[in-house]
Amino acid sequence: MRYAAFLFTVVSFIAVISGGCQKESDNLIEPATRAKSIAKAGTTAPSAAYTLSNASSGNSVLAFTRGADGSLTSAGTFATGGLGTGGGLGSQGALVLSENNRLLFAVNAGSDEISVFQVTPDGLTWVSKVSSGGTRPISLTVHDSLVYVLNAGGSGNITGFNLGANGILTPLAGSTQPLSNGAAGPAQIEFNPDGTVLVVTEKANNIIDTYTIGADGIASGPVVHASVGDTPFGFEFDNRGRLIVSDAFGGMAGKSALSSYTLSGNGDLTLVTGPIGNTQTAACWVVITNNGKYSYTTNTGSGSISGYRIADDGSLTLLTPDGRTGVTGVGSKPIDMALSINSRYLYTLNAGTQSVSAFQVNSDGTLTSLTSITGLPASAVGLAAR
Repeated sequence: MRYAAFLFTVVSFIAVISGGCQKESDNLIEPATRAKSIAKAGTTAPSAAYTLSNASSGNSVLAFTRGADGSLTSAGTFATGGLGTGGGLGSQGALVLSENNRLLFAVNAGSDEISVFQVTPDGLTWVSKVSSGGTRPISLTVHDSLVYVLNAGGSGNITGFNLGANGILTPLAGSTQPLSNGAAGPAQIEFNPDGTVLVVTEKANNIIDTYTIGADGIASGPVVHASVGDTPFGFEFDNRGRLIVSDAFGGMAGKSALSSYTLSGNGDLTLVTGPIGNTQTAACWVVITNNGKYSYTTNTGSGSISGYRIADDGSLTLLTPDGRTGVTGVGSKPIDMALSINSRYLYTLNAGTQSVSAFQVNSDGTLTSLTSITGLPASAVGLAAR
């Protein structure tokens, strides 16, 4: 009975949270991503941001071009060929770009598929679609020619694919692995920077799973780790391979936090610091600037963004004492979040106001609010930017 009550609380919480021309700061920019053999699209496509309609009648990617001042302008709607769920997914990574920003991958959570687009100067070109190898895919991750998906439906699993030079995904035999149990409430999957370990967060179990990746691309695991904070949700790796995880604490008021860990090559996690609270509510989505100095989390229950400074040893400290580095507004419910390719601009997808908020990332990590865009579908999920 106690577990059932806890699970009901977590499920309820999940339902609530689901409802980058001036000279760029040198300390925010990393060297350009090295060229990959995959995808032959041109490199002259304009800077852009993307979100998913997640409509149950037909899923689409909504594209926006990014101006030199960080502003977004609608640039078209591109059908995925699959279906959404018509509601929130409670995940990070529903929409991701390849490492060279030439391919865009999207989940079709309503039809259990993954769609692939080529990024072109004229927008997006649909390339392919493939079964996700499970039900209700909610999160994707890419490293070189490997793609893994997190399927949240049923008992849940992770499944891998080989990515061809033409953008076609081919299921990787033997790659499907379970989560810790059938009631995990997973939130995100992501490769570590060198592609040797996969990490999955499980909200319902307060667990962080790790899977080691063999030379053949096959995942082994999971190795199950207790999260230091309750309801681990979104996460990101800094440029030294440390894992920064949001702790939502079941949506309890004022309990938002971030924690940091080191990750070994065999998938072992060691706590560095945390949970470091920010006085806000329902920390969920996480991004890190390219230089590895600053991390941000959206506080879905507070309509705010909390910024943290990442020290050389991986420890975290708040940028602002009250945890409100940026404000998206009362009732905005910021969910997914993305940084432009140069980490100059930060964007949040706001489920409550069907909008995207834009911020300039300053050299000291503070945020300056810019013009937002409105009119997005209420079912929109996922956010990617370049």
